Amino acid sequence: MQTLLSNPVLVLNRLWQPVHTCSVRRALKLLCLGHAQVVQTEGEAMYQTHDFSSWINYSLTASRNEVIHGVQVLVAVPQIIVLSAYDRLPRRDVKFTRQNVFLRDQYECQYCRKVFAEKDLNLDHVIPRDKGGKTTWDNIVTSCIRCNTRKANKLPAEANMRLSRQPAKPKWRPLYGVRQEGHSRESWKQFIQPDRGKVRLSA
Repeated sequence: MQTLLSNPVLVLNRLWQPVHTCSVRRALKLLCLGHAQVVQTEGEAMYQTHDFSSWINYSLTASRNEVIHGVQVLVAVPQIIVLSAYDRLPRRDVKFTRQNVFLRDQYECQYCRKVFAEKDLNLDHVIPRDKGGKTTWDNIVTSCIRCNTRKANKLPAEANMRLSRQPAKPKWRPLYGVRQEGHSRESWKQFIQPDRGKVRLSA
């Protein structure tokens, strides 16, 4: 149950725009306080919203794989919530952190192009600091420990190494709040990467 409570939930503002992610625990608290409603992500009533009472009723028919068993109630794990009052968007900047560099590079060493667990990764200055390199989005890449050691304090060309892609500042997206790979849901895609062919502008 603890794992389910820590799973990420996509948070939409009042205008149904993605703003960030939060834990299931936080989402249920917002639901109980009346600050958010749960968005149904399956069935004939897909995208219908639920307050706490109707979500409890819906939970009786939900998949048993993702439910939280309370003393007297069964609560389905929400995947998306929509806030009742908040209609702003967050800052479009992605905070520069070790975790977000790994997310940008998809946990792939930018030299050997292999995917590693987070514990086996480092951050590498493409242009070393003693050569004037700065700790910025366009000079920092994900590197495995072996490649990081091999490159040492050299430029990639000096170490006979090539980057798989040039580092750049990423565009904002809600998934830059998720701490691990693989947590993105299929149900989030329509909000994060909507199908342009199905989206129509209102008159």
